[in-house]
Amino acid sequence: MKEDKENCCPYEEAELIRFEDGLFGFESYKCFLPLPITEDSDAVLNLLSVEDESLSFVIMNPFMLMKDYAPRLTEEIYEKLEADKETDLSYYVICVVGSSPKESTVNFKCPIVVNTVSRKAVQVILESEKYHFRHALKDLEKEEV
Repeated sequence: MKEDKENCCPYEEAELIRFEDGLFGFESYKCFLPLPITEDSDAVLNLLSVEDESLSFVIMNPFMLMKDYAPRLTEEIYEKLEADKETDLSYYVICVVGSSPKESTVNFKCPIVVNTVSRKAVQVILESEKYHFRHALKDLEKEEV
């Protein structure tokens, strides 16, 4: 591992994602390390702050939870991410973990969008009224059945 010159963190640059504006409510934290919960899947990740390792978020691939999830981004977001095409982007939703999986919720309204090429990331608020701040995982399971 080499130290990142900008933040002096002991992770490879290609492992990190950077939020120019931070996450909502955590604007001062800019650099995160996404760690898969299981080795062979990006369905669930632990998003760990490298500036404060006590700060982390559980994030999930929204397309595995809601098959018709269709976030629409503004041109400004594409510019901020330095993204030329949609295929360079990955989406994640933050999960609020309850005392059991059935009591956990995900935020489809404010996904995290990552440019997999530049490693830049933003959290956005989608204009669609279809998505809410709290979707219960138990309700999403019913949709899949």
